[in-house]
Amino acid sequence: MKILILGGTRFFGIPMVEELLRQGHDVTIATRQRAGDSFGDKVRRLRIERTDPTSMESVLKGSRYDVVYDKIAYCSNDIKNAMDVLDCGKYIYMSSTSVYDLKRDTKEEDFDGANGKLIWCSRTDFPYSEIKRQAEYALWQRYGDRNWIAVRYPFVVGRDDYTKRLLFYVEHVMKSLPMHIDNLEEQMGFIHSDEAGKFMAFLAKQNITGTLNGCSHGTISLREILDYVEKKSGTKAIISGQGEAGPYNGTMEYSINTERAENLGFHFSHISDWIYDLLDYYIEQVKMKY
Repeated sequence: MKILILGGTRFFGIPMVEELLRQGHDVTIATRQRAGDSFGDKVRRLRIERTDPTSMESVLKGSRYDVVYDKIAYCSNDIKNAMDVLDCGKYIYMSSTSVYDLKRDTKEEDFDGANGKLIWCSRTDFPYSEIKRQAEYALWQRYGDRNWIAVRYPFVVGRDDYTKRLLFYVEHVMKSLPMHIDNLEEQMGFIHSDEAGKFMAFLAKQNITGTLNGCSHGTISLREILDYVEKKSGTKAIISGQGEAGPYNGTMEYSINTERAENLGFHFSHISDWIYDLLDYYIEQVKMKY
């Protein structure tokens, strides 16, 4: 299939592209080309300014793709700038579980993009969770006749996680830096970056539309993460109201239901299969650095 990817050159975009190439697809990547990639001559490349509708139209209009992955759309204006010029059989949008009021066993129907006030907005107009909701409102309410999928992930983590949110906790424990954490005991869901990329690639051939959750099975608390790092490093975590605020602060207990995705034939790992290996990697990286 002829596939276009808006973004895709970092984090879980990399295993997504690699898996699409392994499957034999003809892949084109559209980015600002400010960062390199490791794909060599295996992909085609387009230079584009994602938030500029003039750039989107001049580069994309007149081209036909079987599947378009949009990893860098955030707001309703981003959706409009893409959908008004793209000619594609399927549009796969990287959404987020931040659209939900998260709870235990969060299911796709817990956020209905067909109901809610659509506001054409830019990325800075609202907090992250609201602009992602607005992006889905645009898909549901203005482009409901198009063939699209919105994939909702919780926290994506991996060795190449540029956000360094999980690494924050490892570093602060090992460097004896005080942390302010307001949700130590809350159970939360995660997905590994490799699996996040492979699930996106899996969807290229799936005959489905609408919303899909993706997440590893099981949950873990920050208390469990800190306990593990303390045990492996021999250093005690310092929890203090005067410490630096943890990046996952404000996240209450939740889990993500992935039955709809798994009914398609994709099986997510259990968080215990990889989270401790990832923490071991972070621990070694901190040791080497400090």
